[in-house]
Amino acid sequence: MAILVLGGAGYIGSHTVHALIEAGREVVVADNLVTGHRAAVHPKAKLYVGDLSDRAFLDDLLRNETIDGVIHFAAYSLVGESVGNPLKYYRNNLCGTEVLLEALVDHGVQNIVFSSTAATYGEPERIPILESDRTEPTNPYGETKLSMEKMFHWTDRAHGLRYVALRYFNACGALPDGSIGEAHDPETHLIPIVLQVALGRRERLDVFGGDYPTADGTCVRDYIHVCDLADAHIKALEYLERGGESDVFNLGNGVGFSNLEVVEAARAVTHHPIPSSIKDRRPGDPAILVASSEKAGRILGWKPQHTDLKEIIATAYRWHQSHPEGYGDR
Repeated sequence: MAILVLGGAGYIGSHTVHALIEAGREVVVADNLVTGHRAAVHPKAKLYVGDLSDRAFLDDLLRNETIDGVIHFAAYSLVGESVGNPLKYYRNNLCGTEVLLEALVDHGVQNIVFSSTAATYGEPERIPILESDRTEPTNPYGETKLSMEKMFHWTDRAHGLRYVALRYFNACGALPDGSIGEAHDPETHLIPIVLQVALGRRERLDVFGGDYPTADGTCVRDYIHVCDLADAHIKALEYLERGGESDVFNLGNGVGFSNLEVVEAARAVTHHPIPSSIKDRRPGDPAILVASSEKAGRILGWKPQHTDLKEIIATAYRWHQSHPEGYGDR
């Protein structure tokens, strides 16, 4: 019996595949390799190249493999891009997931863990954010993820396909041995961009927004190590396998760091000045996003192990130093 990881060639997906295999699970990866990387897929995982919106591709995979559960990472995830091109996000994230769910129902798959996002909350009504708080996304990315959560809910009600939606905050870091890490083109995430400056691949850092209602005027985010996220996905899958009910969980460290605090930590790790300048805000960015993960700890037994920002940045720096061109397939 195998676990199907959709988007398993991507950043968080590849780390989760690695953790699953380390835990002794058989893994099948499905990825269209549009943003994922073949070289990121663990050599012990079986890779199918195709798109989740292709019903024939999914049927073929599900006929050939005995799938015990699914972890779903196959979604576009850039906030700024979603504002400029919302239909791309509705087509892939929402319509693709609808095709996936039809296939899973028809083939009798009963458990799925879904990669959701803190962007479902929009501007939070309190800090730290609770799962029961209001969900009013401020961008199409968050809106499509929230719609996907609702699709899972009603599919469960109608067909018994149980799910866990994991709303996580800013994924960061890399596998400590430096073998896999974060490689996006274009890169939009703060920590890898900061490290590109330190490695001489960018001249300076643009910080978007210096007039937010925060201590230093820049956005505050909850940074969670990718290996902790991988562990949470496995614990969520095990929870469903034990008969757990469908549910939603936040994943975060519960501590917020501003953009400028991240830059200062990176300067300490890299010993590089990392020149920066403040630019206009990006549309759709909330001022502060910090999670309460108490529920995940209580029900899933999950607790992040990588909580020091400098340590997190150091693992990312190790990856970028050893892979200056990423996976070399772009």
